[in-house]
Parts: sequence; C-alpha cells; structure tokens
Amino acid sequence: MLPFLAGAFLTMSVPYIVLGMQGKALITPLAKNSSALTSVVYGYVTLLIGAWIFSQSGRSLTSVLSFDNYSLSFILGSFVIALVAAWMFSNPNAKFPWFK
Repeated sequence: MLPFLAGAFLTMSVPYIVLGMQGKALITPLAKNSSALTSVVYGYVTLLIGAWIFSQSGRSLTSVLSFDNYSLSFILGSFVIALVAAWMFSNPNAKFPWFK
C-alpha cells in the first residue's frame, strides 16, 4: 500500500507545481479555483508527503524500475492518480464533494 500511495502523491504534485508556476488557477481541496501560489504550495506539500511515504517503505529509487511487486504498485498508484487528474482537470465543472 505504501508504494501505491507514494506513486499517487508524487504524481499528483506535478500538475500543481507546473501549472501553478505558469500562473494558472487549479482546483485544490482548499478551494475550487485556488490561486497559482496556493497551487504551488499545495503541490510541494503533496510532493513532500509522497517523498516521506516513499522513504517509509525502505526502498531506493532504483527499486521502482525493478518491476517487482513494489515497483508495479508504485506505477499503478501513479497511473491511477494520473487518470483521475486528467479527468478532473479536463472537466470544467469538476469539484470536490465538499464544494457546494
């Protein structure tokens, strides 16, 4: 479960950091249209959480490319969150459940 979560968090940090650096507003758990600054901060918090989860698994970065159960779980977590992000960012009416 740790590699799946690490892959998901690390992958999810990328669009927030990149698009935030481009000055674009994104949906975050904090607001439907967060400012670019909020998006970058949220992206880095997500990156740090993913890195911490990855470090707790006791594996090295090279083990992600070994195609054992650990790496497949990491890649699956990354793939699933990438699909969710693609769906969410391409849907102009997307919102978290707590936004009314």
